[in-house]
Amino acid sequence: MGRGKIVIRRIDNTTSRQVTFSKRRNGLLKKAKELSILCDAEVGLMIFSSTGKLYEFSSTNMKSIIERYNTSKEDQHHPLMNATSEAKFWKREAATLRHQLQNLQENHRQLMGQELSSLSAKELQSLENQLEMSLRGVRMQKDQKLTDQIHELNRKGNLLHQENMELFRKEHRIRQENMDLLKKINEASDARETSRVSHSPNVFNLKEEEEKDDDDCIILQLSQPQQQNYATPQNPTALRLQLQ
Repeated sequence: MGRGKIVIRRIDNTTSRQVTFSKRRNGLLKKAKELSILCDAEVGLMIFSSTGKLYEFSSTNMKSIIERYNTSKEDQHHPLMNATSEAKFWKREAATLRHQLQNLQENHRQLMGQELSSLSAKELQSLENQLEMSLRGVRMQKDQKLTDQIHELNRKGNLLHQENMELFRKEHRIRQENMDLLKKINEASDARETSRVSHSPNVFNLKEEEEKDDDDCIILQLSQPQQQNYATPQNPTALRLQLQ
């Protein structure tokens, strides 16, 4: 269930009025500080309680902010300025910026631990709290950066581990394929050797049969009679000589 709309009027109960003032005051001071940081604005805030107690916040210096406010109010009443008044205006702006620069330099030196003798115990305590808050913020940011770097290194390590495992599996598969290929080559070589040994006697028999057939052909050719026409001898003596 949402909150109901609050009627903006004076709170009669003193305790409730004081609690509401404290809460609203802190919220207003917080918003003023956030506005000055986020928007780089020069903010000055003054609050007086019903008892006359002062609460204030200034992004730079309250006195310089009040002077700038008065100058701006004067310029609004005199919008048409001549050259002299314009020169005075920029001169005042330069003086204001110079004063702000001096304040910033002084704050910087104090943050560095220098020129602290002029500060009171309360101001030193406030400076210490500010430094502790700054240091806490720096440490938190450093821890976050280190955590992010550790996560990134872990992620890269996991990726490298996965790549190494994949390369190991590929190397094992290639080694197994090489072993299978070598085994097949050896089996094929053994099969060829066995086939050559088993067929070698038939080759020799075939060669011998071929040589034998060639010899038979030669013998048959030599055994065939040559047909020659011999003339019949006229006398037996000539026949004997011829037969001899």
